[in-house]
Amino acid sequence: MLRLRRARERGHFDHGWLDTNHTFSFADYHDPEHMGFRVLRVINEDVVAPGQGFGTHGHRDMEIVTYVLDGALEHRDSTGGGGVLRPGDVQRMSAGSGVMHSEFNHSQTEPVHFLQIWLLPERRGLPPGYEDKRFPAAEKRGRLRVIASADMRDGSLLLHQDASILASILEGTSVEHALGPGRHAWVQVARGEVAVNGQTLAAGDGAAISEETRLQFAATGASEFLLFDLP
Repeated sequence: MLRLRRARERGHFDHGWLDTNHTFSFADYHDPEHMGFRVLRVINEDVVAPGQGFGTHGHRDMEIVTYVLDGALEHRDSTGGGGVLRPGDVQRMSAGSGVMHSEFNHSQTEPVHFLQIWLLPERRGLPPGYEDKRFPAAEKRGRLRVIASADMRDGSLLLHQDASILASILEGTSVEHALGPGRHAWVQVARGEVAVNGQTLAAGDGAAISEETRLQFAATGASEFLLFDLP
């Protein structure tokens, strides 16, 4: 069963320096029908203007993953983690018992476009942590590349949760993913159009998936999407 969440249905705010879309309730956007899905709590699609960003602020008890689509995002946090993330780079920050961080558009001329994702951790009060890694487009093209997981398989980032995040770039190709017993999935399309078990999703669209054992993804044009395999 697929339950679609179209891009136009998301919460949208244009703050001038930040244009943001919220798939689930976040900050000033509250929709009791969309508070998250399983352990997936936040998917924000953000575009930050040149030379702008999020000042230092705090988080607790959340696994925060950042997936950069265009531009350059500079990150600094109280664990000592930081750097400039560009397309292909993925960052995982475990807020755990508490962390302070900032995110800034590294460019003075170009916007930065990224997805910020929050998942509930396996337990509260974990030690804060940070890591980032590059996953080149070639590793995602025509296949599902694991970019974050509980067991760090295939060199993926660590998630303190029984969940996996996979990324794919398709163009005239298709891939499949098997869901284990009792597992659920969320698909989020970042670019282009992707058919998921025959249902077409466009950029910004998402879908909650339950009671399915096999997922098929197909695209005729250039597309990029994330798949969340969830308990």
